[in-house]
Amino acid sequence: MRFFAKIAYNGTRFVGWQIQPNGMSIQQSINECMSMILRQPIEVTGCGRTDAGVHASQFFLHFDFDGEFPKGFVNRLNKVLPDDIVFYDIFEVNGDAHTRFDARKRSYEYHLTFKRTPFQKETIYYYPYQQTLDFDLMNQAAALLLEYKEFKPFCKTQSDAKTMFCDLFRSEWVKESESHWVFHVSANRFLRGMVRLIVGMCIHVGRGKLLLADIKKAMDHQEMIPHSYSVPALGLFLTEVVYPDNVLF
Repeated sequence: MRFFAKIAYNGTRFVGWQIQPNGMSIQQSINECMSMILRQPIEVTGCGRTDAGVHASQFFLHFDFDGEFPKGFVNRLNKVLPDDIVFYDIFEVNGDAHTRFDARKRSYEYHLTFKRTPFQKETIYYYPYQQTLDFDLMNQAAALLLEYKEFKPFCKTQSDAKTMFCDLFRSEWVKESESHWVFHVSANRFLRGMVRLIVGMCIHVGRGKLLLADIKKAMDHQEMIPHSYSVPALGLFLTEVVYPDNVLF
């Protein structure tokens, strides 16, 4: 039988979601803990492959298991897993359901603060140059992207993506407070490093280092943006993954 699990994690101390040879990944940590408790090899598949340092307040994984879950399985998992990873729910789905390929919408947030704090230094990017940023220009740059379907200028080099096409549903900046701005973006799929490059572009537009005409030219010709800037991973969260009703029954 196939199961989905709804989880969340702080990615600070991991090399990313996917198993890597150079350190502990979230996927490896979950595989090892589930295999130990269920006493058989378990391999989980995630709804995406977040980079090192990126977080998820909502993330889905799937795995196959034909035995019987021990009593209080989710609680037992949470006791064994690192404190950075939390399981919220496990539920049965269609046998061919896939957390990555069946997802129809993914949403991310990038958190930017202009006030230094010792309490959120792992989950929000401190940017000390608020006075240099034009919020309205940043939102114009974000909104401009909604006019396009192809996003090669916002894909990291050496990507294995077979297509650069993405359907963006939302791209905007919101002021949570005067010192806390959040970029919201939703799409059917994202390219490698795409959100961090978009946020960096918006910051450069907001500072006057790039013009909206520069962004339009790069998107029209699908060429790299001059002085591209990828913001640090720590402010990025995967916040929502949406599936068709016939997948989550």
